[in-house]
Amino acid sequence: MSQQIKEITSRIILGLYRKGHPDKAVLASLRNAPTITSPRAQQVWPILMANLDQNQLSRDGIPTREEVAVYTAIRFYAIHQQGRENEVYAPAKGEDAKGTPFFTALAKLRGNEELRTAMDRRVQPLLATTNAAGVINGLTHLVSILKANSPAVKIDYAWLAQDLYGLQGSYEQANRVRLRWGQQYFWVKQADKNEGENTND
Repeated sequence: MSQQIKEITSRIILGLYRKGHPDKAVLASLRNAPTITSPRAQQVWPILMANLDQNQLSRDGIPTREEVAVYTAIRFYAIHQQGRENEVYAPAKGEDAKGTPFFTALAKLRGNEELRTAMDRRVQPLLATTNAAGVINGLTHLVSILKANSPAVKIDYAWLAQDLYGLQGSYEQANRVRLRWGQQYFWVKQADKNEGENTND
């Protein structure tokens, strides 16, 4: 199921970008609608729901894990894409792997000593948060920070959707997602470590 979430999200993002002719109205609605149940989100529903399977749609008015994961990821994409001509989404795996996992991109920002403390203050509490809504709120701020400080980076928002789906699952599934995010964020390449040590000599 999580792989399917990734594919659905990628398909929707490519549909919104339209090969350099983005659907500005839907992207604006996404930016201004924090959740799938927000009134402004209704403009997004046609493309979102047309790409989800029937069993992934809510039956009682409470958004499903699939709806929340895909909607949140495409909203983050919309925030990041605003004001950019080049597409900010690309897959991080496969033949066309030109993208970066979200927390790996944040790790590169963390490499800047001027940003490290501020980044850690946001990321560490987020990794400790067990409430999905709280995590999503924290991620929203990080998307804005990433956009402001790494204008050329392409993010794999489809992979992030897959993670957001897992985050809403069992305690074990959510913990696996948090561990993976922590690994992506805190791990430093050996070459970077050596460079830092040489700089401090």
